[in-house]
Amino acid sequence: MKQQFSNKAIVALLCGAAVTLSTAVIAENSQSTVIVSGSRFEENLNEVPANVKVITRDEIANSTSNNIPDVLSQIGGLNVRSTNGGQLNLDATVDMGGFGPTANSNTLVLVDGQRINPIDSGGVNWASIPIDSIERIEILQGGASVQYGNGAVGGVINIITNGTRTKLNQASITYGSFGTAISNAILRDSIDRTTYQVTANSSNTQGWRQNSAANAYAVDGKITQSFGGLDKIYADLFYAYTNAQNPGGVVGQVGSGNPQSAKFNNVGSNTTVSNSGIRFGGTKDLQGGNIAELDGYYSNKSVFSYNPYYDSSTAIAVGNYGAGNGNLNGWTMNLSPRVKSNFNGLGSGILGYEFNQSTQGGYSAYSPNTYSAMNAANKISNPNTYHQSTQSASLLNQSIYGIAKLALIDSIDFIGGFRHQTQKATAYDNSLTTNTQATNGAQNYSANAGDLALNYSYLKNQKLYVKWNQSYRFPNIDEFWGFDADYNRVFSGILKPQTTQSYEIGGNWISSIVNLNGAMFSSVTQNEIRYDMDSGLNVNSEYNINRKGISLDGSSPLTNKITLSTGGKFQKSVYANGPYSGNSVALSPDLLLNARLNYLLDKSWSLGSVVNYVGSQHYDAGLSDYSSLNLIPAYTVADTYINYTFDKFEAKFTIKNIGNSLYGTTGGYAWITKSSGGLAPSYFYYPSDRRSYFISAKYNF
Repeated sequence: MKQQFSNKAIVALLCGAAVTLSTAVIAENSQSTVIVSGSRFEENLNEVPANVKVITRDEIANSTSNNIPDVLSQIGGLNVRSTNGGQLNLDATVDMGGFGPTANSNTLVLVDGQRINPIDSGGVNWASIPIDSIERIEILQGGASVQYGNGAVGGVINIITNGTRTKLNQASITYGSFGTAISNAILRDSIDRTTYQVTANSSNTQGWRQNSAANAYAVDGKITQSFGGLDKIYADLFYAYTNAQNPGGVVGQVGSGNPQSAKFNNVGSNTTVSNSGIRFGGTKDLQGGNIAELDGYYSNKSVFSYNPYYDSSTAIAVGNYGAGNGNLNGWTMNLSPRVKSNFNGLGSGILGYEFNQSTQGGYSAYSPNTYSAMNAANKISNPNTYHQSTQSASLLNQSIYGIAKLALIDSIDFIGGFRHQTQKATAYDNSLTTNTQATNGAQNYSANAGDLALNYSYLKNQKLYVKWNQSYRFPNIDEFWGFDADYNRVFSGILKPQTTQSYEIGGNWISSIVNLNGAMFSSVTQNEIRYDMDSGLNVNSEYNINRKGISLDGSSPLTNKITLSTGGKFQKSVYANGPYSGNSVALSPDLLLNARLNYLLDKSWSLGSVVNYVGSQHYDAGLSDYSSLNLIPAYTVADTYINYTFDKFEAKFTIKNIGNSLYGTTGGYAWITKSSGGLAPSYFYYPSDRRSYFISAKYNF
């Protein structure tokens, strides 16, 4: 790989991080910050036995980030991957626990405490959350299934849009490289005890790569009615639309081939997603320190994909048969009531119930010409008049949970929790190519989560904690299916849930000018759900997977004008036993480093830079291939900006990837479709954008 941001930059970053950490630099947040991710109720960050980072609205505004995944990577220091790493980052995956290819299903993403992860293996619809609607982002690293149930294994990202009652009317526009244009607007005001907030976003780009243009539009309207004290209700309506072309991977190892070219069978392909719904909730003060909360949501999502290559005579002539278009439609609803009670100064307790129901169905459609050619080649084993393969699935989840916090002695609290969740999953499959008749599947499973922790607030705004946790995840519905030897889709059954047990010690340490927070952790996962490239099926791993590491994060005001922030994680994710004992999990780098510098020149001018380093990692491949494969190279990416503010006006000039590095955040080794027909094993990777320039303007009305 051609690494144009040189090794000197890596050395500088490593040295800077080492010096910063050795002087106990880290953590940007005052530990009096109120968060909700720890228990689902508002509480002081210092009283939460977990590794939590809070990204503020000001930090987002004073960054080089145009989208939420960028914020999580550059400010949160998380590992973010993308198969279309353009300026909008629509399909980004955030890996918080070293889960590699299944990170989407092991990182829980919330908006105001309510999950937005899809029930399939698709990515989070980041575009459905206008970036200007965000008040703060809470990042909780480590398992949290007691609080949030399924999928909260590697960590939780809680995007808070509640805002404040402060009046805010703001609009911004950004123009830049690759025909990128981004517009944001927010309108917020209060009338008596009623606060309303409307945010909107429009994002468009032609993309750096061939066939990588994308458009995204989102609008969100939220109204909050306060009744005095803690009593309030809210309703939040949202709608989002995205249309993104799909360039596909580049054949070869990272740095080879033409990174700007789309794969031949992806030219002209695109995916359109529409997502709408409502989030709602309320809080009631029951007096005596007792609080009741209720929240819920309903969302409806449709996805349409189109790939003209598979409807073409070129594909048919060489036997590259495939569905030219596909459609998915689904809905999900959730209801979660809970009560928090105080024990007269001895502690508190939380009891909650959660109900969730989801369904999704879709089809893959073959053109009449493709269907006829497949039939003539004896590829159709289940003919019908619709020329479609159909599938559907539904999930019914119910859980009950409780959390107790007991005050012991000398500022030491004991925190314990438990959740029991049941899931009823059903699936239907009718494939043209593999089954002589439709297949139905149904399975009931349950899983348990637990927490035990001691939290010691030894000084004001400082803490130490030790914790044991068990979290779990059920399979997403895509994991009900796999592929046979001819790469035809097959229904392979409903897998049982995986469980992860972890041990963690961490805390916050503050001096007069610096603040350090971090944690050491060790975990073991049983029955980990993964895709087995060797068999083509999704499986429960019969071998345990261990993850160990240390994470550190924070900041320090070096002077009254300069603030330095650094962070990092060193982590090993390996198979613990069996024939592949010691093999690393694919797409899971051992080392992540992040450094940010903000410099206030005067009251009008400021500048800043961010540098991210991601260590080398395994290509996603069958375990039998690991020992013979090379690694995805480590990469370093730096952005910088200069900002000018005058009265209500603000302008910013940003350079992204200033070293013009050619790198890939994700890649694999598998059987690849050839233009001449058939399959051949090969590396592939998804390149990220090269150097780009942006200018933006913001005005507060």
